[in-house]
Parts: sequence; structure tokens; C-alpha cells
Amino acid sequence: MDEARSEWSDRRQIHDVVLRYCRGIDRLDFDLVRSAYHPDAVDHHTGFDGTVDDYLAWVEPKLRARTGATMHIVANHLVDLFGDTAISETYGTSVHWGEPADSARANFTSGVRFVDHMEYRDRRWAIAERWAVREWTKSDVGLHVPREAEGPTGSRDDRDPLIRLQRRFSA
Repeated sequence: MDEARSEWSDRRQIHDVVLRYCRGIDRLDFDLVRSAYHPDAVDHHTGFDGTVDDYLAWVEPKLRARTGATMHIVANHLVDLFGDTAISETYGTSVHWGEPADSARANFTSGVRFVDHMEYRDRRWAIAERWAVREWTKSDVGLHVPREAEGPTGSRDDRDPLIRLQRRFSA
């Protein structure tokens, strides 16, 4: 869908960049994560500084090795527009769970801010440089409980309801 650029459409597209990143990380869809960045982008995370390619090479094995999952929840989002450049600040919560159940490194929640230098290039907004600022972290050891009944459950493969629905409508 190609729409005329306006302040409203720029802000909506920038917000979509943030959401694509979160969905990609949580669903282990690294092509979707990559789509949130320009090819020459730089990323700064806790324990990592480098190019988007190096970031993906660093984060993908860490997330694939997890027996649990992550959920990035987006909250406040503010954008300052400067023509084809923007500053996007997104507050959020990043929840991590997995095995071993008593590991604080596998089971924690962080308050995060994504501070993004966004650029409009090649008819799309994407991240040129990101600072994933970890504001706080708390251990969630012992807080997770088993599901109380059968029902839909998430997975990081083609059994996930989102993937099944996307395939239904893209066929």
C-alpha cells in the first residue's frame, strides 16, 4: 500500500517499525527484525554494540537456545520529526521466561526504552541507529505458574496462531 506522505503517516509508519521489531524478536522471525533496520544500521544493546548484521548474529543464537520465550510490550511512544529524520522514543516492558525455572538469567522482566534514530530512505522508515536502554530489571524466578486449562498457546514456529492465520490469508 503506497500512501502520500504526511506527518500522520510518518508517525504511523515509525510506530510500525517498532512493532515489527518486537514481533520479530518474540516470534524468532529475524527477517522481520531486519526489516525494522536500514542495512547500514547500528544497534546498542546491553552487552552488544555494532552493525545490524552483527546484532542479528549475536541475538539469534541466544534466543533460539532459550527453552522459553520473550514478550516485548510497547507503551508510551513519542516521535520528533525532522523531515526525513526522526527521533523515536518507546517505553516498554520486556518479559523473558525459560529453563531452568530457578534461573534469574532465564526468568526476568526489564523496563526498556528504545531510543531510535529513524530515517526515511528508499520510500520507507527504518532504524538508522538504536539504543536499547535497560532502565531496570527484576527477577521473575518462582512467579510463573502452569496454565489452568487447555487453550491456545504461543509457539515460535508454524504452530503459532498468528503464523497459521497469516498463511491462511496469504495463500
